[in-house]
Amino acid sequence: MADDHIRYDILAQEALRGVMRKVLAEVARAGLPGNHHFFITFLTGAPGVRISSRLRERYPEQMTIVIQFQYWDLKVTDTGFEIGLSFSDIPEKLEIPFSAVRGFYDPSVNFELEFDVKSEPSEAAEPAEPETPPISIVAEAKPAPASKKKSAEAEKKEPAADASAGKGADVVSLDAFRKK
Repeated sequence: MADDHIRYDILAQEALRGVMRKVLAEVARAGLPGNHHFFITFLTGAPGVRISSRLRERYPEQMTIVIQFQYWDLKVTDTGFEIGLSFSDIPEKLEIPFSAVRGFYDPSVNFELEFDVKSEPSEAAEPAEPETPPISIVAEAKPAPASKKKSAEAEKKEPAADASAGKGADVVSLDAFRKK
C-alpha cells in the first residue's frame, strides 16, 4: 500500500468537524430550526476541555450533552464551542474543543458523525493503534422519535462510561438515551 503523504484521513476529519462547527455557529446565531437538536459526545479529559470538577468527577472519561431546550450562551469559535447547560438544576458553563468531540448526532434527521479521538492519559497506556482514524457518517432516512421534553441532566446519562472503564473507547448507542 502506498504511503499517504497528503493524510486524507486527517483532512476528512477536519472537514467533517467543519460541518459540526458550521451547524453550531448557525444555531448560536439564529437558534435551533424546526425539530433539530443535537447529542454531542466528547472526552472530558481531552486537552482544552473546561468543565467543573463536579462534572469531571461524575464523567471521568466522556459525557454526552444535548442541545435542545435548556441551553444558553452558545458561542462557537474556529477551535471549539462554549455553552451553558443545567445539570440537576445547577447551571454549568462548558468549553469543548472540536478536537475532543467523539460524536455529533441530530436525531430529528438521523444524521451522525463519529470521530476517533485519542485522550492523552490513555494514549501512553494503550498499545499503538493504526495511523488512520476511522470516520463514520450515518445519514439514513428513518422516522424521527416522538418529540420529548427531558431535563438536560436526564439526557446526559452515560451508562457505558462505568462499564467501559479501563477497556479503551467504546461507541455508545444513542438509543440508550431515548424513551421507549
